[in-house]
Amino acid sequence: MENRNVILTGEVIEKKIERIAYEIYEHNYDEPSIILAGIWDRGSLITRKIAAHLQRIAPFTVEVMEIKLDKQSPGEVTLSASSDFNNKVIVVIDDVANSGRTMLYAIKPFLAYLPKKILTAVLVDRQHKSFPLSVDFVGYSLATTPQNMVMVDVEGEEISSAYLV
Repeated sequence: MENRNVILTGEVIEKKIERIAYEIYEHNYDEPSIILAGIWDRGSLITRKIAAHLQRIAPFTVEVMEIKLDKQSPGEVTLSASSDFNNKVIVVIDDVANSGRTMLYAIKPFLAYLPKKILTAVLVDRQHKSFPLSVDFVGYSLATTPQNMVMVDVEGEEISSAYLV
């Protein structure tokens, strides 16, 4: 059994996700619509939760889509929906920002267009990035050693915890 050092409980995670939704709203209150693009699979779950909060609090339209890529070898990136991303606000969402590589590859399909802005959101920002990524909306920021990993446990549609290994 691996050593689990819980950094976020399910209850705290829900509050962090709600706060991220409010921050996204605060930064985009004057937009007619935004696109939330979640990185499969945990990022997609967080995206759906953020979207639910935004649909309750924000007047703008929220479009949700999923980004699929192999996190170990992220050469090919596919989107669950095709759209005209020109002049759109896109928020790319994942559970943890480790090296920054996954997030950068996830942004790649949107760069074929001219979006108004691309923002990023993560539940946990690990701060030991190997790639030039600065996350816009962070639930919890954590300084770790490069050997540490942050894991997020999911049970169905609920996130039960985040822990350090």
